[in-house]
Amino acid sequence: MKFNRRQFLGQAGVGVLAIGAVSMLPASAQAADSVDLAALLKPGPLGDNMMGDPKAPITVVEYMSLTCSHCKHFHDTTWKPFKEKYIDTGKVHFIMRDFPLDPLATAAIMLAHSAPNDNFFPMVDLLFDQQEKWAFVENPVPALLDLAKQVGFTQETFELTLKNQALLDAVNAVKERGANEFGVNSTPTFFINGSRHPGALSIEEMDKLLAG
Repeated sequence: MKFNRRQFLGQAGVGVLAIGAVSMLPASAQAADSVDLAALLKPGPLGDNMMGDPKAPITVVEYMSLTCSHCKHFHDTTWKPFKEKYIDTGKVHFIMRDFPLDPLATAAIMLAHSAPNDNFFPMVDLLFDQQEKWAFVENPVPALLDLAKQVGFTQETFELTLKNQALLDAVNAVKERGANEFGVNSTPTFFINGSRHPGALSIEEMDKLLAG
């Protein structure tokens, strides 16, 4: 497991750069449209990672990448008040889905899916909170291992996860379906009852959209 950041990102090609450029546009600059909600809510090969009441009147689906600075901005500024105001009160059923922008983000989300004791969301929180320590360093694997150990991974389970071809295929399938069927081309992208809203939405923007 001796990968450096250049080797990880070198596999991604220019397509990742194009996606990253799109994700830098403010939410107001990108048109929202709608998709079929029933199709959107069909789980992928890994099932869905969800929070809140499945019978809530509003379902919010987020496609995100763990190496995306805009996703981190949403996590740092909007996620906590959004969760407290809407998910914890039963107003929103929230689903988080994979849309890794590069192989390093793919490795990170594979670890989140395999986190011991169903610690998917705590692992995602940790990876966003510590993003600068693993996503933008020369040798990301030791940094990822250190973080993974905090949620119960061992060296062996860490390496087995990153070599899990079936898990990799499933993550890629979620991303490809998001792009091909639902028009996801940037992160984060939110679907609010099927209406697509790209960009790192503020809590004020969320308030307006959820009240509409």
